[in-house]
Amino acid sequence: MTQKEMLKKIIKTLDSKKAESIQAIKISDLTILADYFVIASGNSSTQTKTLAEEVEYQMSLSGVEPNKKEGYNGSNWIILDYGDIVVHVFYKETRDYYQLERLWSDGEKIDIEEFVTED
Repeated sequence: MTQKEMLKKIIKTLDSKKAESIQAIKISDLTILADYFVIASGNSSTQTKTLAEEVEYQMSLSGVEPNKKEGYNGSNWIILDYGDIVVHVFYKETRDYYQLERLWSDGEKIDIEEFVTED
């Protein structure tokens, strides 16, 4: 699975489960942590957990497993590390508090419209 295909699947999955404020930021020029961050919000800890579980499930169906996952216990900020792509699923208030997009504002914001429109 190519990086672009992974990005598309992650974003489409989050969108299909009604994640809010989905953003993709290209950070490969800024850090060796990853090439992209995908950031999304849920309106409750239950939705946040469901969003992360669905991304993990859909990626697993494609034979891609996360290298690491963190945050399922509290479900306020769940991280799924797929190597080149790190997915951050936040509870809305937690996202507002940490403002991850602001921290990585030097990264290139990716237009996700192409990923969420149907093929």
